Amino acid sequence: MLASNLLPRLFARMNVHYAWPVVTVIFLTMLSTSAVMGMVGVLMLPLKSELGWNLAEISGALAVRVLLYGMVAPLAAAILQRYGVRLVVATALLLIVVGLVLASRMTEIWQMWLTWGLMIGLATGVTANVLGATIATRWFTKQRGLVIGVLSASNATGQLLFLPVAAWLSDHLGWRYAMLPAGTACLVCLALVLLIVRDHPGDVNLPSYGDSSVLPPPPRRSGQSALAISFSALATAAGNRTFWVLAGTFFVCGLSTSGLVQNHFIPLCHDYGVATITASGILALMGGLDFVGTIASGWLSDRYDNRFLLFWYYGLRGLSLLALPFTDFSIYGLSIFAIFYGLDWIATIPPTVKMTGQEFGREKGPVVFGWIFLAHQLGSATAAFGAGATRDAFLTYLPAFAAAGVACIIAAATILTVRSKLV
Repeated sequence: MLASNLLPRLFARMNVHYAWPVVTVIFLTMLSTSAVMGMVGVLMLPLKSELGWNLAEISGALAVRVLLYGMVAPLAAAILQRYGVRLVVATALLLIVVGLVLASRMTEIWQMWLTWGLMIGLATGVTANVLGATIATRWFTKQRGLVIGVLSASNATGQLLFLPVAAWLSDHLGWRYAMLPAGTACLVCLALVLLIVRDHPGDVNLPSYGDSSVLPPPPRRSGQSALAISFSALATAAGNRTFWVLAGTFFVCGLSTSGLVQNHFIPLCHDYGVATITASGILALMGGLDFVGTIASGWLSDRYDNRFLLFWYYGLRGLSLLALPFTDFSIYGLSIFAIFYGLDWIATIPPTVKMTGQEFGREKGPVVFGWIFLAHQLGSATAAFGAGATRDAFLTYLPAFAAAGVACIIAAATILTVRSKLV
């Protein structure tokens, strides 16, 4: 009752719409849970050294993690509709914390598959970009694209921002301590979610931000399962060509970002004599720049043709990946790469979410985006495993990075085939 009555009145007295406290807590939650997803890049070499696992074995567990992270996305939007944002997000945060505690005790590779693969993969999938799309759609009529950009930026930035601290803890205290900052942040967010977050603006007798009329919360569809809601949306989307173009290009997005760079950039740099802390600092720089780039992308997606935004984002990302070997892996060269790549890390999300909502509507759009996000994570899983296998087979990561660059160029051309009236 505190969050549903006292807090909204308190913020109303300060002339602050309750959508902003809600989106702030979701921002911090997505930042913290994505930090858990991103820290494994720091752990790969210590795990190999201490436990004797090769990179292909570790990458297999990571591929399961990113695959489940994506597989839960189509269900996540439906689960959020069926059971409510507050309950589902709090449960996911608790599962992440338990998974990290168990991971700190692992000694066998199957335990990594269970904790980092199954538990953390599923829980972080619930608190990923589908959650951001759901919150932005429910709570905002005005500035929705900007809010999507901010929440998307938190998801990507959190994956990179915690890395320098995690790398320092891993080097000085051991890899188990590297999980402590993100785990603590998830506990704090659990308390904030329970205190502040509500499922719908109608629950606190408010219109969505930018609207004038209060709408009652939509029914929870008690007679329909989350699985039925999700597959009903897929059945509608499957006959739509725009869905397949967005899913295909988003596959390339995952292939060229979280699956590849997030997991394998630090080991790649290590191959060329760059220290782990230095490489993690460059990834953190990408995270900071991504925060700026993705918010700017959200602002742009409210104003310009989203097809052409995606054309430039995929094209420039592909060129930056193809240019990476020419940096000579110097600090200067890698910093230039970080600037161009970081600004474009997940700038693709706001236009993709906007195009999905425009095509499939306010209620069904987030669920359809969940299926599109699954394609993203299939690409991520392909790169997470494929890059590690490439390194073991050819003793270099460069073919995997070059292949991702070429795929981005193809995606840039493909997105322009979407009909202009939809954007």
